Order: sequence, then structure tokens, then C-alpha cells
Amino acid sequence: MPQLIKHGQVIEDSWQVIRTIEEGEGLPDGKVIVPLSYWQAHREALLARGNVAVWLASDEQPSAIADDLPHLPLVAIDFPVMTDGRGFSSGRALREHYNYKGEVRAIGQFIRDQLYHLSRCGFDAYALETSDPHKALASLNDFSDAYQASVTQPVPFFRRRAG
Repeated sequence: MPQLIKHGQVIEDSWQVIRTIEEGEGLPDGKVIVPLSYWQAHREALLARGNVAVWLASDEQPSAIADDLPHLPLVAIDFPVMTDGRGFSSGRALREHYNYKGEVRAIGQFIRDQLYHLSRCGFDAYALETSDPHKALASLNDFSDAYQASVTQPVPFFRRRAG
């Protein structure tokens, strides 16, 4: 079973990301993460099934699932290439604008050097495709503090220092 980093620990990943679904093809048993388009087309049936989450492509906005967030145990954000940073904004929007309390998972082609910054944007799970999760775990602590405000530290450094 694949592994991922979640809440600062390496754990077994019980979710399966479904990248494409052919017309008439059913979903596998167990926990699945489906594309937004599939969720939108089959929303009622997927809600009834349970154990279904949604992944957003880098050009899809969290607003597309805003009404469904209370029913989703996790939202995955896909990084199609390491240099596509739009997913950082999606993670932050889920936490700050939609007050989403479930798991926000990074999937796709991000790298371990981005874990610290992903965590500051509200991500709490990372399904690394190119790194050993045990070695990558240390990347969550690459920096001891940051100057800018974030999801994890809403008060900027200069305000904390002045107090």
C-alpha cells in the first residue's frame, strides 16, 4: 500500500486517486478521490456511496465545491508540474475563505522542497510521487520561522516580535 505524509507522520494511504474514468466504467471499492468533473456529474450517487473525495486540477477553483465541503472528508489539489504554483492558492482558499476543516492533500508533481510552504498554505497531507516520504518528512521543518503571515501563523513576524 502506498504511503503519504499526514499531520507530520508517514502513514499508509487508504485512498485511491482516480485520474480518468471511462463512460460506463464503475469506481473501484474502497475510498476514492475522483476528478471534479466526475463529482459534478454524479454528485448525488457519490454522496450516497460515501468514502468519496474530490481532486481539483490546477485550473479549477475551490468555489466549484464550496457547497459540498461539509460532505467531503478530503480535498486533493493536483500539481501537474512542479513549477505550477496555483495549487498553493487553492489550499489557502480552502482554509481561509471556505473554513474547510477536512484534509487538504497535495497530489501530483510537487517536490519535498515545497512541503514547508504547502503546510503554511493549509495542506496537511502530501502524496509524494518522487521522494521517499520518510526522508521528505524532515522538509516540513526546513525553517524555524517565517516573516509572512500564513494559515498556520496568521500573525506576521514583525507583529509577534513587537509584542
